[in-house]
Amino acid sequence: MSSKGQEAQLPAGLSDLHALPRPLYGHVEALPNRMLGYRHRHPWVQLAYAAQGVLEVSTDRGRYVAPPQRAIWIPQGTAHQVRCRAGTSIRSLYIDSDTGHRQGSGCRVLVVSPLLRELIDAFSLVPVRYAVDGADGRLAAVLLDRIAAAPEADLMLPLPSDADLRQLCRSAQAHPSRKASLRPLSERRGVSEKTLSRLFLRETGLTFRAWLQRMRLLAALPALERGARVTDVALDCGYESLSAFIAAFRKLFDASPGEFFAARRDPA
Repeated sequence: MSSKGQEAQLPAGLSDLHALPRPLYGHVEALPNRMLGYRHRHPWVQLAYAAQGVLEVSTDRGRYVAPPQRAIWIPQGTAHQVRCRAGTSIRSLYIDSDTGHRQGSGCRVLVVSPLLRELIDAFSLVPVRYAVDGADGRLAAVLLDRIAAAPEADLMLPLPSDADLRQLCRSAQAHPSRKASLRPLSERRGVSEKTLSRLFLRETGLTFRAWLQRMRLLAALPALERGARVTDVALDCGYESLSAFIAAFRKLFDASPGEFFAARRDPA
């Protein structure tokens, strides 16, 4: 979001486009493949993918996190803000909504298979105005098909619409190692903790405890991707034991931290 809390204009290269030159647009040198840390939106679908580093996209609904094995699908017209650390290597694809691929109104995180990763890298070198009926056009068609077939990953951290609960969540995200509870808010509002728990579940689809666990695991990804010691990351994210952190990580990612990031480094 900009300093005034408003949406900013797109950078040159995107703002000058009245229509995509082809149904799929993604030449590495023709796009601002960098973090746009202000709130903005596109008239086309965007697939945001980090070849290196961890990418975060925030919308009014919540926060979407994509380590290198994942990508974030952002529908056209969705106001969003992108965050990532220095050194993150971003590849963006823009897709004409008329292609009919992965229709839907919400953002989502997609699994990037080794094949899909190679297709994204290969397409980044294709000329902007490629021949639709030629080899580059066929590559684009295969890439779109693989994106459409990519399974979704449950790496979205929803935010409640209730203002007090939303502020509690933002505070927890800012300090993932601190203990967080609904009790102080329930006392301040004069309602039971169970009442707030039901409201939180209704608005996010997660219990507050499950939300905290997912938030802490997602917060751990940038440090793990940089190669930090798993024990240090676990403590920094509020876990009291390494075994508890690894068990929670495996439940969400179906792999231990070491296995998950080794898969990124191994192209096989």
